[in-house]
Amino acid sequence: MAVMKVIEVMASSDKSWEDATRKAVAHAGKSVNLIKSAFVQSQSVVVNGSNVEEFRVNLKITFEVK
Repeated sequence: MAVMKVIEVMASSDKSWEDATRKAVAHAGKSVNLIKSAFVQSQSVVVNGSNVEEFRVNLKITFEVK
């Protein structure tokens, strides 16, 4: 039986939500092993005037605990 743990992280990108998601998983992977999944809980953008400047994601990352 595997024991799983979930952490919540936030990340941003000036390119896209997908890029922000990849950055979040890569950064979490530096200190957490055995990541199994990531659930995008919410997405938002930072707007300046009529320009989108930043894409933000809130993720739940699930990993196995040994």
